[in-house]
Amino acid sequence: MERKDVITFAGSPLTLVGKEVVVGDVAPNFTVTKTDLSPLSLADLKGKTIVISAMPSIDTPVCELQTIRFNKEAAALENVVILTVSMDLPFALSRFCGAKSIENAITTSDYKDRDFS
Repeated sequence: MERKDVITFAGSPLTLVGKEVVVGDVAPNFTVTKTDLSPLSLADLKGKTIVISAMPSIDTPVCELQTIRFNKEAAALENVVILTVSMDLPFALSRFCGAKSIENAITTSDYKDRDFS
């Protein structure tokens, strides 16, 4: 399913592919790669409240601030998982998490199968 003229990038329209996820939908299962290169699927987190933070790259100012903020908020939450998904390589995510002390959020990469995107 293609959806045209829904969003733009640098002023040019983009075509979105796939079913639109709307509030109230059950999230479809997907598998991403953790920083240790092991797979993580949405089904692995069943029974928890999951906040998905999607971003293109950790090496952009807004994505960096977003990840730091969600990590901070996650420290005070019980039975809630902050799952960050980006297209960065797991090694870049690992470097960033080490440098910024990201310990409460799970950072993952969709680089391999692009199952999330």
